[in-house]
Amino acid sequence: MIRSELVQKLADENKGLTLQEVERIVDLFFKEIVDRLASGGRVELRGFGAFTTRARDARTGRNPRTGEAVSVNAKRVPYFKPGKEMRERLNTR
Repeated sequence: MIRSELVQKLADENKGLTLQEVERIVDLFFKEIVDRLASGGRVELRGFGAFTTRARDARTGRNPRTGEAVSVNAKRVPYFKPGKEMRERLNTR
């Protein structure tokens, strides 16, 4: 599912809201998650999972085309840990 499909599905299920209102809600939802992660916080959605960031140290990488050594700076990367309910649903037959 892509973002536009999510917006359309939410709009279809909530007839009292216009497509533009649903789009603003979805934008705000994702913006708040990104803002919290950018400030070093954690976002937990019960039954779904938790978003955090992890630190990656600086390292020396390789350019796959040329094999040349390339320095990669230290950075923080997003990390998602699925919740118990999600793991159970994904692993039932």
